[in-house]
Amino acid sequence: MQPAVVAHRGASAHRAEHTVAAYALALDQGADALECDVRLTRDGHLVCVHDRTVDRTSTGRGAVSTLTLARMAELDYTRWHPGMPEHADDLVHAPAWVPDEHDPGVLTLESLLDLVVDHPGTRLFVETKHPVRYGGLVEAKLVALLRRYGLASPRTKDDSRIVMMSFSAMAVRRVRQHSTTLPTVLLLDQLNAVRWDGTLPRSADYAGPGIHLLRADPDYVARAATFGHRIYTWTVDDPADIDLCRRLGVTWMATNSPATARGQLTR
Repeated sequence: MQPAVVAHRGASAHRAEHTVAAYALALDQGADALECDVRLTRDGHLVCVHDRTVDRTSTGRGAVSTLTLARMAELDYTRWHPGMPEHADDLVHAPAWVPDEHDPGVLTLESLLDLVVDHPGTRLFVETKHPVRYGGLVEAKLVALLRRYGLASPRTKDDSRIVMMSFSAMAVRRVRQHSTTLPTVLLLDQLNAVRWDGTLPRSADYAGPGIHLLRADPDYVARAATFGHRIYTWTVDDPADIDLCRRLGVTWMATNSPATARGQLTR
């Protein structure tokens, strides 16, 4: 079975990350699922921003936790991400990137959920960022928002349209306390002595190793599988890494270019 293609911050190799344009393009490119990072604004809104500050991805400056939603909405988030490739020769559908003057504002998680709800079958992976000023309030706000959409308590974890993720085991545990059926991923940047064998905390359903870990230790996928843990891996853009994920039986593969990944998987 081939890995499901997850659009990392949208089609972020070709549109500014965490914008409606990036996610719309990801769906057009055939992404099976979308991924976002969430943080809390000063006035308690969940917004899709990866970094602690808005400096890299907007025309403004400052920590997300110190800015109101109204202030963040005044900034432009559509400028080109300077760290991403500028060529799209291997894209299936995407034109060259251009700013979208009609979509300059910060993307709220609520707006992204509206997009997901309008696309049946699309799953959303939501990463809560830590450490943050507001601690566990991030997970509480997330679950409360999902409840409003009827997404916080799916019938089974496999039925869930939402998957919560974090590098923080404490954050994963907090979500499990709010919902017994909302699936969770413990993201892993290293395999220490506690995690090497494939075990996870009881509150985590799936393992989320970075692709660098699977390159160094491909047998980790099989070890995790012996404990019933499927694999979500990030961030997979290199053709050799895409092939590695397919060979190892990775379940979900996060990529900045869904079209490229989809094209290679179908060849």
